[in-house]
Amino acid sequence: MSAPKRKALGRGLAALIPGAPSPTSTAVAPALARARDVGGDGLRTVAIEDVFPSTAQPRKTFDDERLEELAASIRTQGIIQPLVVRVRAGGGYELIAGERRWRAAQKAGLHEVPAVIRDVAPAQAFEMALVENLQREDLNPIEEAAGYERLVAEFGYTQEKLADRVGKERSTVANSLRLLRLPESVRGLVAQGRLSMGHARALLGLESTAAMEKLARRTIAQDLSVRKVEELVRRDRAPGDGAAGAKPGATAPTANARDLGMRLSRALGTRVDVNEAAPGRGHIAIHYHSLDQLDALLDRIVAPR
Repeated sequence: MSAPKRKALGRGLAALIPGAPSPTSTAVAPALARARDVGGDGLRTVAIEDVFPSTAQPRKTFDDERLEELAASIRTQGIIQPLVVRVRAGGGYELIAGERRWRAAQKAGLHEVPAVIRDVAPAQAFEMALVENLQREDLNPIEEAAGYERLVAEFGYTQEKLADRVGKERSTVANSLRLLRLPESVRGLVAQGRLSMGHARALLGLESTAAMEKLARRTIAQDLSVRKVEELVRRDRAPGDGAAGAKPGATAPTANARDLGMRLSRALGTRVDVNEAAPGRGHIAIHYHSLDQLDALLDRIVAPR
């Protein structure tokens, strides 16, 4: 009877770094030994104690049980996919991608590991680490959002460029970044998986930190669905919104205001109220029913930079 097929450990280095070698089995070990002294970028074996984790690693949590499973696989099969590292200023190598494999290799008792050495700048190294984790779906939503924020804040990425580089829709990146507006306690619940991404996005519709924290606790205690949380958020906001988008006691809109509202509604694909406070003065209320719809509206209203 043939041995059961081992579960793949990832999408492969070639999916992350074009032009990188694609190892096929543990038989590459002799070749790695011969390549040990190759200079510049290349595949080689390095001492495991010469590899150091990056302080910029976007992933902060590692599941011990899954690490043990990977270590058991490495003991029998070796490391199929090399680590990706760069030369470290203080000596040795800094991990770009593969910290989970490196940790599991330590548990498995390996003294050397295969590695691809890349000559890249810190921004590119961080981007490569983020992309690998995203491809493997190893980041929780808060880690993912924090990674995006760092690329935007420290390295000058626009949301459009960031979405293109990580292979996501811009609205997906924008919605992820919004999670960082949640109170720290609620972000912790999302990171732990106790609240879903849908729950978190619904909670962002509330105005105050206290209200978000209160509804987050209620959501967990009562195991509320995303739809129920959205309903509760709408109910919380309703008293200030008014049933028809105007303040109580306001005069009926003029024919001109109604016409403008209808034209804007058709252009934006959602209800728009034009409320006149005085001749030539007033405000416009644009209605939306989800953060996805709001993001789409912003794309239509705000011209690309």
